[in-house]
Amino acid sequence: MPDNLGTPLFSRSPALLRMPSWLGRGVHEEHELAFEPGDYKITPGDRWTVTLLKSGETVYSGIGPVEIVRVKA
Repeated sequence: MPDNLGTPLFSRSPALLRMPSWLGRGVHEEHELAFEPGDYKITPGDRWTVTLLKSGETVYSGIGPVEIVRVKA
């Protein structure tokens, strides 16, 4: 069922950003991403960044390591 913007209410994100949690080792937080995994660039460093290649927008800047995983259907 689409909302008034034409977007399905229960659409699934094609990818997840998986990052470390402050809760400790082996605990991860996940954030839904709007585009495919290949549409993002991960840059490691003191602060890891994830950039959306299409717009140059930084979607994450923080502790690492991070990974982008495809959501399984």
